[in-house]
Amino acid sequence: MSDLNRTPLYDLHLALGAKMVPFAGYEMPVQYPMGVMKEHLHCRGEAGLFDVSHMGQVILHADDMAQVGAALERLVPQDVLGLAENRQRYGFFTNEAGGIEDDLMFANRGDHLFVVVNAACKQADVARMTDAMAPDISVRLLEDRALLALQGPKAQAVLSEVNPAVSDMAFMDVATVSLGGVDCWVSRSGYTGEDGYEISVPAPDAAALAERLLGFDAVEPIGLGARDSLRLEAGLCLYGHDIDAGTTPVEAGLSWAIQKVRRDGGARAGGFPGSKVIQEQLSDGAPRKRVGLTPEGRAPMREGTPLYSSATSQSPIGAVTSGGFGPSVGGPVAMGYVATEYATRGTDLFGELRGKRLPVQVTALPFVAPGFKR
Repeated sequence: MSDLNRTPLYDLHLALGAKMVPFAGYEMPVQYPMGVMKEHLHCRGEAGLFDVSHMGQVILHADDMAQVGAALERLVPQDVLGLAENRQRYGFFTNEAGGIEDDLMFANRGDHLFVVVNAACKQADVARMTDAMAPDISVRLLEDRALLALQGPKAQAVLSEVNPAVSDMAFMDVATVSLGGVDCWVSRSGYTGEDGYEISVPAPDAAALAERLLGFDAVEPIGLGARDSLRLEAGLCLYGHDIDAGTTPVEAGLSWAIQKVRRDGGARAGGFPGSKVIQEQLSDGAPRKRVGLTPEGRAPMREGTPLYSSATSQSPIGAVTSGGFGPSVGGPVAMGYVATEYATRGTDLFGELRGKRLPVQVTALPFVAPGFKR
């Protein structure tokens, strides 16, 4: 793995006994000695610390913030100009076919926008933004910061011991907070379905902050394995699996992330790539939908499992995009896409595993109730 990048916490991962694997061009911890199952349940019950420093942290800046917001709105179907200062929003870059090129978080920090994109897409995303915005707007990928996520029902209690100010933050708030004498950019958000914080910290200070947080009895390090099962139970998409360049936001069940002002009839409707396709699907529906899936029995239905309308039908009506065992649920869970006529909750389908058709039922997402602070 010598050709892979390493995050500022690499040495700490080794010291903690992590099993390292290649992921999005980085050596990342997939699990620690506790194991994926216990890591997952610990995060659901107490608090887990994740290293997400491989993700791209980008600053968009110009003297005129309205110019920055308008430029980003030409790339995403979200309301950027209407986002209040020190608030963040979920969004996605789209293409001319209405597909999702990447999903992201963007925050209004007053004099700039702070954008966080997926690790595997960050170079393409920076190029996309630079091509659309330069030279009037500065697009800067930060190479000198780490990103930590503290997630779980005890996250507030832990982080407020370091700085009580974090207790006053609401879901999707963003603030500059001093943690151990270091100014960090903190958002109350995350991708586990639990309450928690994401913390952008200068790279030289990342290990010390991580060690301090891990010093609390409630906190354990969590790897990619549990991160995946946590977000799956929470019904959250993983880019490159549940959403990609061939998936529209409407198909993916992400219409909620397109604000009224950007839809037909809104003050700034359209103007983003694929707007015609997406607006038509918002009005008329999409040919397929992302759904939750509960397999019967104990066998997980993993990514790529074809789905059929009956035990004998010849042509698949969809496929699983994410699947595995849900530790909090106590059984297998999955997500996938099916033709819209089969997307109603309670519909009985069949997944084909090793040549056998096994029952699976369309179910509601998420599989676990969200624990976000509202």
